[in-house]
Amino acid sequence: MNSPVVRNLSYLLAGVLFAIGLGLAGMTQPTKVVGFLDFLGDWDPSLAFVMVGGILTHMALYRFIVKRPSPLMADVFQIPTSRDITPRLVIGSGLFGVGWAVAGYCPGPGLVAGGSGSTNGLLFVGSMLAGMVLFKVVSPLLAAVSADEAPAAPDTQESVQAS
Repeated sequence: MNSPVVRNLSYLLAGVLFAIGLGLAGMTQPTKVVGFLDFLGDWDPSLAFVMVGGILTHMALYRFIVKRPSPLMADVFQIPTSRDITPRLVIGSGLFGVGWAVAGYCPGPGLVAGGSGSTNGLLFVGSMLAGMVLFKVVSPLLAAVSADEAPAAPDTQESVQAS
């Protein structure tokens, strides 16, 4: 049941189901996103209903799912444990939000729109991919620069002395 073919088909099915849901909800239309962000103008709350629906579904099912010994298509659950709020997280979240507001797409609806042949969707997906490549190139350079500038950390290992 846990073969790569079955696992990849389940990913494909989940993606298609997600795309259909986005399309039915109208979330592949940038005007929906921009309308949701236009609090002072002609505000469109429909995106909020989609978000609340997703949050409620997650809240209802999460506790039941993680009680299983393992996921259906993997050996272990991979649940993030880090709760740190770092500058990298804040900057990345801000860039995501600005891109979302400017383009009217987030990655899911952008991929659906691009997959349907929409010129704006294809432009968004191309820009998103270019941003990912740029991050892969720039991130190690920034890490190297910040490592050179950071003061040396004190030795945190305990030493054991023979007596």
